[in-house]
Order: sequence, then structure tokens, then C-alpha cells
Amino acid sequence: MRPPPGFAQADSLPIFSAMVESLDQEGRGVAHCDGKVVFIEDALPGEKVDYRAYKKKASYELARLAHIRRASAFRVEPRCPHFGVCGGCSLQHLEPTAQVAVKQRVLEDALRHIGKVSPNLILRPIHGLPWHYRQRARLSVRYVAKKGGVLVGFHERRSSFIADMGGCAILPARLSALIGPLRSLIGALSLRERIPQIEVAVGDAVVVLVLRILAPLAAEDEPLLRAFADEHGIQWWLQPGGPASAHAYYPEGMPELSYSLPEFGLVMPFRPTDFTQVNAAVNRVLVARAIALLDPQPQERIGDFFCGLGNFSLPMARRGAEVLGVEGSRELVARAQSNARRNGIVNASFVATNLFETTERSLADLGYFDKMLIDPPRDGAVELVKALPAGAPSRIIYVSCNPATLARDAAILVHTKGYRLMAAAVANMFPHTTHVESLAWFER
Repeated sequence: MRPPPGFAQADSLPIFSAMVESLDQEGRGVAHCDGKVVFIEDALPGEKVDYRAYKKKASYELARLAHIRRASAFRVEPRCPHFGVCGGCSLQHLEPTAQVAVKQRVLEDALRHIGKVSPNLILRPIHGLPWHYRQRARLSVRYVAKKGGVLVGFHERRSSFIADMGGCAILPARLSALIGPLRSLIGALSLRERIPQIEVAVGDAVVVLVLRILAPLAAEDEPLLRAFADEHGIQWWLQPGGPASAHAYYPEGMPELSYSLPEFGLVMPFRPTDFTQVNAAVNRVLVARAIALLDPQPQERIGDFFCGLGNFSLPMARRGAEVLGVEGSRELVARAQSNARRNGIVNASFVATNLFETTERSLADLGYFDKMLIDPPRDGAVELVKALPAGAPSRIIYVSCNPATLARDAAILVHTKGYRLMAAAVANMFPHTTHVESLAWFER
């Protein structure tokens, strides 16, 4: 069987054979050969493969797949013709439900090996549709004369070059169909060599494209942008500087950019440069699961740490608890406060503080919490969990985008703070990638 399309091989390198045992966190097959770990691109667990090693170190090798002798029962034909070249996806050759199982294994292994902890219960995985799910994206833009014009899309695998894409199977279909027209539009602009990226944000009622511009917009370019927006039903924003400089350009009077959490009767407006989850459908399920595990009660005071624009805070408040949202970004705190007002919520307040510098004193200054939800970035929340006092909170729900830092923080909670890891689950927020989103329930 031929390996997936797009992989490169050097015929001069010798070929070796191996049995693939598992996947690493970059989606490479892991095998052992002559006392070394071998990481084989595009190989899947259970496969017998031939490979060529292109990088050799004392304890490991990096290799490219040369031939599949015995294929995994879960190997499928990649849906996207750009798979193997484009770096946006790394697992399209693995059946979607098997991807979820692999991610669950990654989570369990991290908890066991890094944190030395095991959950009492593994909860049912959270997952949704595997295609056309990505409602947030950053598309790179580059004028390349040798390619005949402008490239718009994701970077090639392990490269600074932009993949030559005609569409994308993980973007919503209408956005995938815009890649070709965007290439033509940018190529016609006088500013085409001063546009490095386009930020994509899909809301419930509007699609926003944020054009990053490194020079003022020329007058002759304005009719082209307006005609494109009118034809394709999108709203342009312009970003001449940092994220705060982004502003609506054309057309005016469009619906607000927002997503909804129907189970809680919430509408969540956001700016296209704000952090929000890329997969709105999975986010709804994730929020519902986290709130069910947290079980907010009207008499409780709950802290939502790394609260962002209130994705978890406002659903907690809907359940009657008094909520304090804590976030490092003052802009997001202002957005959370605005969202609380927008939804008529009066039992949630928000403060800005650097949670990566949390101390016992700074945490105590925030007051007593019956329960907590923690939703940190990839670096985790190590200083916060170290600062937790004895006896409270009684329950913590930890939402993580990095199994390694979740496991590290779980070790502190279980081995030094007196918590039990009651349950854990994965959320397949990013199908066809190795990104593992998860949540864990800790109880004193």
C-alpha cells in the first residue's frame, strides 16, 4: 500500500522495517528498533511499515514512511487533496472515532506517567462533526511571483511556506469556497505584498474576515474589497497594528459577531481577534458537561479562573451561583462584563490579574470559593494550584488544552493538596489534528 499523499522521501536513504506501537503527540507513529525510539511520519498503530530515517540521534530517530506492509484497519483515505503537504491537519488518514480513542490514550498516559494519578472514571468523550467545523482560523497570505500570484491558506508541514490550497475541508464550506476568490482579490490589490494574514471569525449571524495590513489601504483598493463583501456576504475588518487596532470596515450595520449557548439562554458577543473556541458545537457540549460536573448552587461562590469573555462564568451564573471571573487580559474582562450586561446577569463580576504570578496572599485577597473552574492556556495553572488553601474549594473542574500541564497540575492537586481525581474526559475540539482538549473533576 502506498503511504499518504504529499510525503517526501529520499531514495538514497536505507529502508528499515518496524511495527508501529502508538502515536506521539505530533501524530507520528512510534516504533522501537535496535534500542531506539523511531518516530515515523504518517504511520499508524498496529501497522507494519518500511521507513527511511532522515535524522538519527543517540536515543531516537525521525523517519518518513516508505511503504505500508500491513495497514491499520482504521486507516482511511484522506479527504483533503492537500493532506501531507498542508500542516493544518496531521490525522486525516486515521478514522475519526479512532482519533478520539488515540487522544483519550494520550490523556490517560499523561496523567499516569507525568502526574502519577489515575481518574476513578473515564467519561464519555465529547466530539462532534469531523468536517467543516473550524469557525476560527488564521490564514497566512503571501505574494509569490513564482506561483503566479497570491497564496492564501495554512503553512506547509514543518515549513514557513504557505500551502498551495484551493480549499479546506475543516473550514465551513462557504469559507473553503472563498480561498480561491481571496487569492484573486488579494492579487488585484495594490497592497498585496503588505498583507500577511487574514483572520477568520464565524458567528451565528455574520462572517468576519480581518485583513491584517502593514500599510494604509489605498483608495483604489476600496471598491474591490467592498465588491467582494457584497458578492460573498462577509464583513471586512481592518487591522493596521496589534489586535486592539482591528475595526469594522465594510459593510456597516451588520449583525453583531457572537456565538450562543442555547442550553443556558446566552448570546456571547466577541471581537474577531478575541480568543474563543474554534469549534462552536463542541464548545457547547464542553460547557454543558463542565457545568453539570461543577453543579453550581445558588448559595455557592464560585471562581472561574482564566475566564476569558465568560464562556463558563455566565452559564454558572445562570444556575444561580455567585461567580467571580478572573482573567489576565483587561480587554477580555471588559468583554465579559459587557456580556454579563448583555444577558441580564447581575450575579457575576470580573477582575483582571496575572494568574501566572498567583500567590497564597493574592488568591486569598479574592475571597473564599466553594468551588472553582480553571481553564488555562497551554502553560497550565501551576502557580494557582500551588496557592490553593487547605479545605477549599471542595470541587475543581479543570479544562485543559495540554495533557502534559494538566497532568503536572493534577499531581499537585492530588499529592499535595488533598484532592481526588474523580473523572476525566477528552473533547475532540480539533478533529484531524493531535490537539487534545480535556476536562478533569477534582474533589476534596
